[in-house]
Amino acid sequence: MTAPRIAVAYLATPGGDDAVAVGEQIAHTLGAELDLCMVLPSDRSALATIPADVLNKEAESWLATAAAGVPSDLTVSTHLSFDESSAGIIAAAEAVGAEVLVVGGEGGGIAGSLSLGPVVKNLVHASPIPVAIAPRGARLQRNERIREVTCAIGTRAGAGLLLDTALKFCRDTQTPLRLVSLVAVDNAANLELAQQHAQHALDQAKAFLPEGIPATSLVATGPTVEEAVNKLGWQDGDVIMVGSSRLAQPRRLFLGSTAARMLRVLRVPMIVVPKDEGTESD
Repeated sequence: MTAPRIAVAYLATPGGDDAVAVGEQIAHTLGAELDLCMVLPSDRSALATIPADVLNKEAESWLATAAAGVPSDLTVSTHLSFDESSAGIIAAAEAVGAEVLVVGGEGGGIAGSLSLGPVVKNLVHASPIPVAIAPRGARLQRNERIREVTCAIGTRAGAGLLLDTALKFCRDTQTPLRLVSLVAVDNAANLELAQQHAQHALDQAKAFLPEGIPATSLVATGPTVEEAVNKLGWQDGDVIMVGSSRLAQPRRLFLGSTAARMLRVLRVPMIVVPKDEGTESD
């Protein structure tokens, strides 16, 4: 059986190194191979002060250095390509058959005039595969594997692909699953709905997962999403999976307002799963 592939959008920056660290964590957990991908502008006027041959050699050197730092028990490949936008990173990830594309929280993946903020924004509007956003400082922790998956199930009906993705991931990797619904503390109707939804998702999880893989659920409340997220008790090695916004096109990503607010306070990787046909999430 062919090993799964994890693509990392790499640039020789702290954010690029954060992405590599999270890529290693996911690869170790999945038993996957790692692909370090760098995209340079095809329009060389964007980097006119650097001769093309010098830039290419420098980029290849950066990739080689990053690959050399990957643990020896992982298979790693490097890829250099040329494009004007984040579409180049998506194309590189699709070309290697990646199951997840990892990007850094502060720089990584595309050289030139684009900063990572717009790059990540574009990726989570256009990627057909899950995108993992590495938190700042992940390179300093370098967790070997995923300790637990938190799945932000929400209260909207039909976000089946997100839950299915989390369940299959946890089944295949023997990783514990925590189902979480976030609600405003002052809305009793939403709280009751969230509790019912969380219980239903937990019943699905227990029916799907083999015995021995823990599955739990809870409703996190707070005056703001950020405060509710901070109450969850994160540990080293945790990740969170979220679904795409209802604004996303089917099989594409769109970071919803709730997920965007969560990103402000999270210190663990966030994996954004594409929207399924006919579903809504936020």
